[in-house]
Amino acid sequence: MLVACGKSPQEQAALLAEQASTLCEEGQFDKARTLIDSLRRTYPNNVKARKTALRLHQQVELEAAQEELLQADSLLVLANRELETLQKQVDAHKATLTATAEELTLLTRTRMRRDSIRTLYETLGAKIRYIRKKQKEVTE
Repeated sequence: MLVACGKSPQEQAALLAEQASTLCEEGQFDKARTLIDSLRRTYPNNVKARKTALRLHQQVELEAAQEELLQADSLLVLANRELETLQKQVDAHKATLTATAEELTLLTRTRMRRDSIRTLYETLGAKIRYIRKKQKEVTE
């Protein structure tokens, strides 16, 4: 932390908040979370600092979830393609009665992986909606 000596607690809290905000903008979410946690613990009785920390925390969590959602979306597209290709192959082998146990197991595992990615995607979407709802409540 680069908090200068001789500054008032309010100025020090504002400096921490500014640093956390900068880290968030740079995509350094873990470091921003650490500073926000420091802000909360160091200034527990400073209402303004705690409100600032809450807004920053919501913003950090929102941006991190949005970044994760983009990654999950890409993974989901790839998993769906892989599953579709494998499903066609297995269906063709089933039709000729040449499907193997390994193929069927691979199909099941691929489906399970796709489903887990889809669950992650849906969970992140719900998290983003919840954070946005809470942000609206705070601003109203």
